[in-house]
Amino acid sequence: MSYTALYRKWRPERFQDVKGQEAIVTTLKNQIIRDRIGHAYLFCGTRGTGKTTIAKIVAKAVNCENPIDGSPCGECKSCRAIAEGSSMNVIEMDAASNNGVEDVRLIRDEVTYAPTDGRYKVYIIDEAHNLSNAAFNALLKTLEEPPSYVIFILATTEYHKIPVTILSRCQRYDFKRIAVDTIVERLHELMEGEGIEADEKALAYIAKIADGGLRDALSLFDQCSSFYYGQKLTYDKVLEVLGAVDTRVFSDLLCAVMARDIKSSVSILGDVVSQGRELNQFVIDFTWYLRNLLLVKSSEEDNIEEVLDMSSENLEQLKREASAIDLNRIMRYIRVFSELSNDIKYATQKRILIEIAIIKLCRPDMETDTDSLKDRIKALEEKLENGMIPAPGTNAVGSVNSMDDDEDEQPMQLTRPVPGDIKKIVSEWSKIIDRIHNPLQSFLKKCRLSMSDEDRLIITTADPFAYEYLMKDLAAEELHKAFIEVMGAEVDYEVILKGEGKGAGKKFPDLSKINMDITTDDSEEDEY
Repeated sequence: MSYTALYRKWRPERFQDVKGQEAIVTTLKNQIIRDRIGHAYLFCGTRGTGKTTIAKIVAKAVNCENPIDGSPCGECKSCRAIAEGSSMNVIEMDAASNNGVEDVRLIRDEVTYAPTDGRYKVYIIDEAHNLSNAAFNALLKTLEEPPSYVIFILATTEYHKIPVTILSRCQRYDFKRIAVDTIVERLHELMEGEGIEADEKALAYIAKIADGGLRDALSLFDQCSSFYYGQKLTYDKVLEVLGAVDTRVFSDLLCAVMARDIKSSVSILGDVVSQGRELNQFVIDFTWYLRNLLLVKSSEEDNIEEVLDMSSENLEQLKREASAIDLNRIMRYIRVFSELSNDIKYATQKRILIEIAIIKLCRPDMETDTDSLKDRIKALEEKLENGMIPAPGTNAVGSVNSMDDDEDEQPMQLTRPVPGDIKKIVSEWSKIIDRIHNPLQSFLKKCRLSMSDEDRLIITTADPFAYEYLMKDLAAEELHKAFIEVMGAEVDYEVILKGEGKGAGKKFPDLSKINMDITTDDSEEDEY
């Protein structure tokens, strides 16, 4: 026997099996129980939400010999014939390919004949919005006054294309997108029935990608389970099959963009491309990630977890990133990537379009809209607040130079030994950074470790944005925690913005680039 796709195999056969459309199901069941069945219905909604499925259940229920609480029994001759597709009482027409006036005239001629078996003839017209104007006009009179034994059910994903003359003759039902929890619940039922193992996180991601369509979720689950047949389906395996990207990549990309680091941002995109990820989905997912960030930033409620529907670990990460970015900047990022999602669908050079969008995010001076202007003003204010007045003729809001851009600066030479504890911090610096979350981690990677005249650890940066974040209590707590975990003790340090305050006109040695093993003879030590 040939294989049957999961979405067909698990298609509901009774009203009680339908998920996520309780209001519609209840209304239709009551109509059938009380014999108040309408002559024409219009089912509207996005793909995979159950329009055709419920239409077939209605066709079974109105012809069922032994209905149970308004739902078909599924065992009588009529129910079996409809399920097998051999019933003469249920006529399905795909308006996408049969949209001419002649197709509708054929229906108009057929309705004059009463059903030989059962009570009703049910016409299910799928994708009804594709019917031509002439076809709609030919259907008008029949749709308004059909014989008592005829029911029309029109299903469409674009109800705004249906003429008002048709809408006024139908009972309209709007099918809502199915919630993620409902889809996950259905996937659990499918897992038990098919004997498939899967992680909860994998199921949640499939449900989210399905975007409210249960049929899409079943198709995606079918695809993933087929690729890893006989194995437990994990989150990473789902990402691999669907060509999707983990949220950690979005976090790294956001931090690189916030730091206006074009090189790192484009490099992250290059890694995504080299892994064979789907770029259309990458743009959609990153836009969704920014949306979540916007909600965290703008919400003052404690129950934000219920709105975002994500793990506490990911939520904490979002809160850290939200504290380092303002609302106007997030909204500009969302606008740029929303425009990109429309342009990238039919583009041949998708990677180039994404790279251009990323550069726009890093360089607000490339755009002239209000959001970009606010971002540029914010960057200029940060520099002015930190005493960095741009020289005439320079770009006041361009990308910030890193510490390594000072090619004309001569490296300082130490004239005294480096204390052992600072030596150890320098040698363990990478381990310390690894224990820190973004965006603080990205900022620290661009900082320079140095030492004051009083043998105190100095963390210097040339980025005002990084300096502002490093001075926050949240960043200080996280860094102190990392010092204790790696060094076994608290570390006294100071953060200095290059060219401002204590760092103005003063050079600090980069301890990672000089020889710290300096020794002195006894006379020098006495003088020191």
